[in-house]
Amino acid sequence: MGDNIVLEAKELKKYYTRGSETVKALDGVDFAISQGEIVAIVGPSGSGKTTLMNLISCLDTPTSGVLNIGGADVTHFKESQLIAIRRKYIGFIFQQFYLIPNLFAVENVELPLIFAKKPINRDKILKVIETVGLKGKERIPAYMLSGGDKQRIAIARALINEPKLLIADEPTGKLEIKVRDQLLELFRQLSKKGISVFIATHDLELAAKAGRIIHLQDGKIIPKEQSSLYH
Repeated sequence: MGDNIVLEAKELKKYYTRGSETVKALDGVDFAISQGEIVAIVGPSGSGKTTLMNLISCLDTPTSGVLNIGGADVTHFKESQLIAIRRKYIGFIFQQFYLIPNLFAVENVELPLIFAKKPINRDKILKVIETVGLKGKERIPAYMLSGGDKQRIAIARALINEPKLLIADEPTGKLEIKVRDQLLELFRQLSKKGISVFIATHDLELAAKAGRIIHLQDGKIIPKEQSSLYH
């Protein structure tokens, strides 16, 4: 892997057995993500997006192939090793936010540090909240925040462990267009700081604003012209 490659997949496959049938959820996927790159992945339902997200999030392991994250081939890692990779290299953002409603914004951002048994550095937490544009809202309970602000807090929480790679699963699915564009601008600012962003989305307008789009269909990466999303 090159010095600035954060993630690299080679011939990545994930097969499931369903009765007597073999389901090829991913069927030989090759791509790499460089430091500071924003990459969107699009594809119809059943294309393999969720499977791929689970693999690069170290939530599942491939049937075969190579998956390098942070210079290590994680393909055969044990669960404890995968957890360590997740905590060290990866931040997660979800469509549903997954905030704890009654906790203050600042307390939601603290949670990954608590789970990782890291010291609570209040200055660092406040700086991350400022980075996502929520200075002054630190002590507002999550349930009182707007959808866009909830997603910003979710991004701050994802950033607190200083990940190299931010994985965003439908991050703007519940947000209006103006807020979506603000979040995309935030992703651009983070990419300038060297954080790579990998976005899975059904929103082709959002994908078009990423630095690069990967089109997935039937478990394979295909050229845009062959994607059923554009026909």
